Amino acid sequence: MAAQEPAYVAIAQRKQAALLAAIPAEWRLPAHLIPAGMLSPAESITEGPNRYGRVNVTEIPRTCGILTPKELEITEKYDVRGLVSAMTGGKLKAEDVIRGFCKRAAIAHQLTRCLTEPLFDRALRQAKELDDHLQRTGTPVGPLHGLPVSVKDTFCVEGVDSSIGLSALAFKPARKNAALVDLLQSLGAVIIAKTNVPQTLATLDSCNHLFVPGEGALLAMNGSMVGFGTDIGGSIRIPAMCQGLYGFKSSEGRVPYGGQEGGQIEGKGRISLQPVAGPLARSVADIAAVMAEIVPRAELVGEDCIPGYWPSPSVPASLAVPRNFTVGILKTDGVVTPLPPITRILEEVANHLRRTPGVEVVDIPLPPALPKCQGLAGRLMGVDGGAHMLDLIEGQGESLMPWLQGRMKRGPALTIDQLAKLQAQRTQIEREMMQMWTHSSSSSSRQVDAIVCPIAPHPVPQIDRYNAVGYTSAFVLLDYPAGVIPVRPFVESDLELGREMNDPVLGSWDQANRQLWNEKTVDRRVYLDSPLSVQVVTPKQRDYELFQAMEIIDRAVQGRVGQTTSKL
Repeated sequence: MAAQEPAYVAIAQRKQAALLAAIPAEWRLPAHLIPAGMLSPAESITEGPNRYGRVNVTEIPRTCGILTPKELEITEKYDVRGLVSAMTGGKLKAEDVIRGFCKRAAIAHQLTRCLTEPLFDRALRQAKELDDHLQRTGTPVGPLHGLPVSVKDTFCVEGVDSSIGLSALAFKPARKNAALVDLLQSLGAVIIAKTNVPQTLATLDSCNHLFVPGEGALLAMNGSMVGFGTDIGGSIRIPAMCQGLYGFKSSEGRVPYGGQEGGQIEGKGRISLQPVAGPLARSVADIAAVMAEIVPRAELVGEDCIPGYWPSPSVPASLAVPRNFTVGILKTDGVVTPLPPITRILEEVANHLRRTPGVEVVDIPLPPALPKCQGLAGRLMGVDGGAHMLDLIEGQGESLMPWLQGRMKRGPALTIDQLAKLQAQRTQIEREMMQMWTHSSSSSSRQVDAIVCPIAPHPVPQIDRYNAVGYTSAFVLLDYPAGVIPVRPFVESDLELGREMNDPVLGSWDQANRQLWNEKTVDRRVYLDSPLSVQVVTPKQRDYELFQAMEIIDRAVQGRVGQTTSKL
């Protein structure tokens, strides 16, 4: 007698059929353009294009013939403010803009499996309403009138699933919007799709049994202008790093987080480690364009938000570097030694900054408390022992994704005493880490305005090989805002073929990281053309200052020192 299929198989098939039905037939790619392994969920999990190498699909939207020349221009020519201005000024109709981005999102999904919920029909209806309102009243609906955006699948959208890749949560549509969704729509933004997440929300590759791989690819393929994600271990910054995008992990309370489905017991974030929300975009300016509208309003819509400062984009501001702007270079977290190309890109950024008038670059010694952050963050993430999430997974017969196997196990929930001790350790670490922001020399001491450090101790790896999250989770533990700036692609000279690392091994995480560079265990050429990025960090609640630091560093890196724009 044949074994009965697990319950999740039929649910996944229904969900995939519903997803395909949301893509109009005229927007579908011919099979020969779709990478091998992306035609079915089962193939994608085992044979997806990124499992053993990389497939470049970025040119297909331009060459497949689905997008008209006007739609190609709409989806590629504008930044956030320019696109909104073109709609509010009558040059473009919101309906045409949204249709172009929906088509591009549909193409991106077929190539990368990046969507969970295409919202194309309702997005086009909203766009038409925006056009009608503008024509009738002569005024836009809001400062983000017609802006096409995407949100992580965790954000609840009324009438739509927030299944987070779990069959147990499929076909259970949300009854109301998350606060951020309401805020974005009140500003005139149009949510065109929800994007994929990793199984358990606790791995680094967006792969699950319901939707299979893909996430940050939507923005990288111009399928959305801005994507909103969440970050507890790096889920904004790591996709940005992998796709060569800009990411912004805000401080707690700056961007509404409530109204999400996380597959966890309700209220866990209030007692353990608090995730935060934030944007991914293709420029620092695009991040500023949306944050300038969200931060000042967040306290009015999110019960988890606090009053925030972000100057209005209508106020002209000089981008001149503040005098004596001090940038610290932090080379390691003391747990995992960065591989040579990561060390090299940090030094390149430092050299760019040293040539920038008004900027002083200093080396930040390893703070003794920093190596403690990764372990403590991990323990706080697992305060409930993982039972609720594993119940959802196992109840439908799902297996864990390969990276999670052997890493995620049931454990006892912490007692109040145990949790209190962890939070007391956190307080002590926070106190000790405050010293990192003062740089002392033999003659003086000065405040450090921003710190540049790695996002990860390795380049963009193949699926299932991402190693350590201490460089990202530490700044959630500390509640420091942190952003990502792409610098350049990985090139031939970065390979250093024939040269191995001779630094002392620091521990098991460090040993695993060496395997990503050891020529006996990896072909380093797999990293060629992948993006190399850096992380920028500022002190707690200094989110606007993070934007300013990112702008200064990005202009230095891109060779635009001295250039200004009229508006921040």
